[in-house]
Amino acid sequence: MLGAIIYGFPSRAMTVIAVTGTKGKSTTVYMISKIFEEQGLPVAAVGSLGFKIKEKTQPNTLKMTLPGRLKLQKFLYQAKKAGCRYAVIEATSEGIVQNRLAGVSVDCAVYTNLHREHLESHGSFENYMAAKQKLFLKTRGIHVLNIDDPYFEKFANFPAKQKITYGKKWGMITSENLKIKNEKLDLKLLGDFNEFNALAALAVAHAYNLDIDKAIMSLNSIESVPGRMEIIHAPGGFDIVIDYAHTPDSLELVYKTLKPRAQKLICVLGAAGGGRDKWKRPEFGKIAAQYCDEVILTDEDPYDENPETILEQIASGFSKFQIPNSKFQKVLDRKDAIKTALALAKSGDIVVITGKGSEISMALAGGKKIPWSDKEVVAEVLRQS
Repeated sequence: MLGAIIYGFPSRAMTVIAVTGTKGKSTTVYMISKIFEEQGLPVAAVGSLGFKIKEKTQPNTLKMTLPGRLKLQKFLYQAKKAGCRYAVIEATSEGIVQNRLAGVSVDCAVYTNLHREHLESHGSFENYMAAKQKLFLKTRGIHVLNIDDPYFEKFANFPAKQKITYGKKWGMITSENLKIKNEKLDLKLLGDFNEFNALAALAVAHAYNLDIDKAIMSLNSIESVPGRMEIIHAPGGFDIVIDYAHTPDSLELVYKTLKPRAQKLICVLGAAGGGRDKWKRPEFGKIAAQYCDEVILTDEDPYDENPETILEQIASGFSKFQIPNSKFQKVLDRKDAIKTALALAKSGDIVVITGKGSEISMALAGGKKIPWSDKEVVAEVLRQS
C-alpha cells in the first residue's frame, strides 16, 4: 500500500483490467491492448511481454511477470501522467499472493483457465487456485470468465456488478454468436487456444461497449505475438516457431498444433530450475517423445540447480516410449542447441523452441542473469548459415 500512497493511488484515475489464469495471460493482455488502442483509447499494459504506455514499449527485465508493489505503482503513475485511461495487467498467482496489487483498483478481472503450475511455491493445487480466486474477491466490477474451463464454477460465484462468460459454443461471447456481426473471427495466429484468448479479449471489449466489428478486425490483423507461437520463415523452406510453453498442457497444445503441419518436428526443449515444479520435467519428456521426430534437450533457466540433472529428469520421461538415441541429444549450451536443430531441418520441417518465448535474459547460478533472446539467436544462426 505504501507504493500506492507515494504515487497518489494512480489506478483510481484509470480503468484497470487484470488477466489471470495458467495459460494465455500474455496473449490476452496483448489482444485487449490492441483492441483498445485501435479504437482510440489510450492504454497501458504490463506483463511478461513488457511495459507499454501508449505506443512506447519497454522489455520486462525483472524475471517477474507482475512487478513489485513500488514498481507497479510507479508504472501506473507514469501511465496516468501520459494520459492513459485504461491499464491492462497480467496478474500472476505469486504476484496476487504477495499483494503486489495492493492499492490497485481493479475494475475488471479476466479468467482464462487453470492447470497444474507453481505447485512448489504454493504448496498445493488448491492453494494455487485460491491465489487466482483472490483477484475475483478483490474485483467487484466486471468478471470475464471462460465457461469451457473445467474450473469455471470455482470462479463463477464471487460477487460482481457484471459477469460475462465466453467459450467455443456456450456463454455470452462465443465463436457462434460472433457470426451475427459483419466481421468473422479469422485469426492468423495458430492454435485453438488463441481463439479462447481472442474470445476473452472480445468479452472485455463487449464489457466496455466497444465496437465489436472493429475489435474482431484488430484481432484478425495480428500476425504474431512476441514469443507466443511466433513463426520465423527460414530460407531453407522450413519454419521456426518460438513459444513460451512452460507447462505440460501448453507444451502438448503447441506440439499438437504443429505436428500435422510439419514433415518433421524438431524440438528444442528445456525446463526451468531453481526448485521450480520439478514434477513437470518427466512430463515434458513424455510429451516430446510422443510428438517430436527429433528432440534436443538444453538449458533454459537453471538458476542454482545442476543443468545436467534437469536434463536427465526430462529424459526420464522418454523411457515409456523407448525413444531411440538417434532421435534425442543433450546440448547444454542453448545457442548450440538451436544451431543443432536448425542444421537438422529441411524444407517442410518445423523447428519449435519452447520455454523462454520473448524473454530477454537467462537466470544462472548465484543470482546471475545473462542477456538472452531465442529470436535473436535464431536470426544470428540463420545469418551465419
